Amino acid sequence: MTMAAVMESPTAARPDASRIARVDVINDFRAAEAIWRSLESPEQLSTPYQRFDFQLAWQTHIGEHEGLRPFIVTAHDSDDQPLLLLPLGARQENGVRVASYLGGKHVTFNMPLWQRDFAQTAGKADMDALLRGMQQHAEKVDVLALARQPQRWLGIANPMALLPSQASTNDCPVLTLVPGAPPTDRISNSFRKRLKSKERKYEALPGYRYFLASSDADIKRVLDAFFTIKPLRMAEQKLPNVFADPGVEGFIRGACLAPRAGGHVIDIHALECDEEVIALFAGVADSGRFSMMFNTYTLSANSKYSPGLILMRTIIDVYAERGITSLDLGIGSDDYKKMFCKNDEPIFDSFVPLTTRGKLGAMGLSSFAHAKRLVKQTPALLQMAQMLRNAFQR
Repeated sequence: MTMAAVMESPTAARPDASRIARVDVINDFRAAEAIWRSLESPEQLSTPYQRFDFQLAWQTHIGEHEGLRPFIVTAHDSDDQPLLLLPLGARQENGVRVASYLGGKHVTFNMPLWQRDFAQTAGKADMDALLRGMQQHAEKVDVLALARQPQRWLGIANPMALLPSQASTNDCPVLTLVPGAPPTDRISNSFRKRLKSKERKYEALPGYRYFLASSDADIKRVLDAFFTIKPLRMAEQKLPNVFADPGVEGFIRGACLAPRAGGHVIDIHALECDEEVIALFAGVADSGRFSMMFNTYTLSANSKYSPGLILMRTIIDVYAERGITSLDLGIGSDDYKKMFCKNDEPIFDSFVPLTTRGKLGAMGLSSFAHAKRLVKQTPALLQMAQMLRNAFQR
């Protein structure tokens, strides 16, 4: 993508073919709740990261602390039926007002909630009408900074890719699950045998089991273990404890305890024995996708036999049997992710100016994101960046 693409006017195309008749901006979650929940139903199209309860928990505990004001955009057709909901938050950054997806770094994928038929047929005229509606709203934003958007979701192309865009800093490792395929198609027989041999060590422990935390008591107990173990694990790796940031623990606990049909807003899978929680993986799921958010494993001698890999194998098999068609372990190139996820899913960013003032801001944000991707994709630059980070943390 050329820099000129970032600067294209969103009003350049004729809107004649657009189904969008009205664009509203809502600043209150409760005022948007009815439309929001109607568009997160399985008949429509959205990621589990954009569920109302997930986003409300994040905004309550983290977004408000960071000074984000809800900037929830809805688009309607001529019959006043909602076509999409774009869950954004706005704040002042370096002299310009920037609107970005809610959820921050806790979200792997960002996307509007779509009326499915509209998502399948939306064209550039619809996207231009959406942007023009935001430009004309009384509450102005200068720049849309829309990060980590999937090119496709559940087989449907994401219409946001019709906006000026560039590759995100990282791609996302993904595992495609074919319904009805044998287990050895998703995890090789030799890998399964190695993990089964390791798991026999755990099977000898009293009370050893895999479980999906369902009761409030189980969820609280597993999270207590997580918030005890994870800071120590991150210190071992000389990484900052991001889970100690203001509001993060409250958000995670609230979303893990919030019920949804078939589970919780964030589901927690775990291995444990009578003495301790051995490993856990937590993530979001819907009828087609599981996406991992955070994980950890014990500090005891029970860590010796790859409990995280054993748990990941189990989770993959559980979701494959449910008919889930894809699974990811979050953005990043950790070695264990590549053991399971053989492909990379492309994701993209869009930095779109909505005002004259926003043009320079969009260019700056685009350039910064491009530079981050260059560092991540260049081993020598990445090594230098890691050395500098470690030096500053001493």
